[in-house]
Amino acid sequence: MIRYVVKRLVILIPTLLVVAIIMFTLMDFVPGDPAVIALGSGNHTQEEIELKRESMGLNKPYITRLGEYLGNLIFHFDFGTSIVDGTQIKTAISDRFPNTLKIALGSILVTIIVGLPLGVRTAVRANTWEDKISLFITLLLDCMPSFWVGLLLVLLFALKLGWLPSSGVGGLKYFVLPVIANSLGGLAGFTRQTRASMLEVIRSDLVTTARSKGLSEREVIYGHALPNALIPIITIVGMRFGQMLGGATIIEVIFSIPGLGPYLVNGIGSQDYTVVTGGIIFIAFSFAIIMLLTDLVYAFVDPRIKAQYVARNRKGGRKDE
Repeated sequence: MIRYVVKRLVILIPTLLVVAIIMFTLMDFVPGDPAVIALGSGNHTQEEIELKRESMGLNKPYITRLGEYLGNLIFHFDFGTSIVDGTQIKTAISDRFPNTLKIALGSILVTIIVGLPLGVRTAVRANTWEDKISLFITLLLDCMPSFWVGLLLVLLFALKLGWLPSSGVGGLKYFVLPVIANSLGGLAGFTRQTRASMLEVIRSDLVTTARSKGLSEREVIYGHALPNALIPIITIVGMRFGQMLGGATIIEVIFSIPGLGPYLVNGIGSQDYTVVTGGIIFIAFSFAIIMLLTDLVYAFVDPRIKAQYVARNRKGGRKDE
């Protein structure tokens, strides 16, 4: 099992490299001179611009600059410095990422707590009025953009009723509206996918056999059907969590939360290419970690998968010998 984790972590390195190369190359073709942006507003002579370009290493060939950037990224996890204010991007991300993570974690918890029992219920009650109403509501929620839902929530609960704050960070109440806005779309899709996974298991011979043993319907559904439907559900949870991590960056802008979202938006607005590059690479890396954790959860849920990992390790050990 440990060997599998190490292999997956090693695979993250080329993934990170590919994303970094793509982002670095794209930003290199974006119009605008980073040296002029770093100097700020005002009239600057060509000599001043050239001196700034030299100090920033922009006069070096593309391959040299790319190699230096990748080296700092891999060996020091260094995303460089902002060309606008000169601050360390790694420090800015570490300060802001906790707020983004809070929204994503809250969103996935709401999705699981509400969507899992609702998906099971609609699968058990398939083709009834409960199932049809649930499908209609989830389809409706899935069509609503999260930023639009966020604005509606602000208008109703912050401005109209005054129950919750509309922006900023503080206690738990500041994250209620952002979490709801970020989770509704994912909750709708998760409920439908859970229903589909449960329906496939409920119609299998496994459930028929369990019912023939005289078990109660609750024991059949939650003791036999749900455990066997968990693998695709866990996959959905991992993917939804990654999507909610990216969606949180948009929600943060709506609710003025100092997370990765406003940081990237400000970087785009000020043409701070190093900030945009570093932020997107970090989000891609976070998503890869989430999918790794999802794979590991499989082993705890399904002993057969864990046995496969152990068998591979033993086979690899014999080869090494």
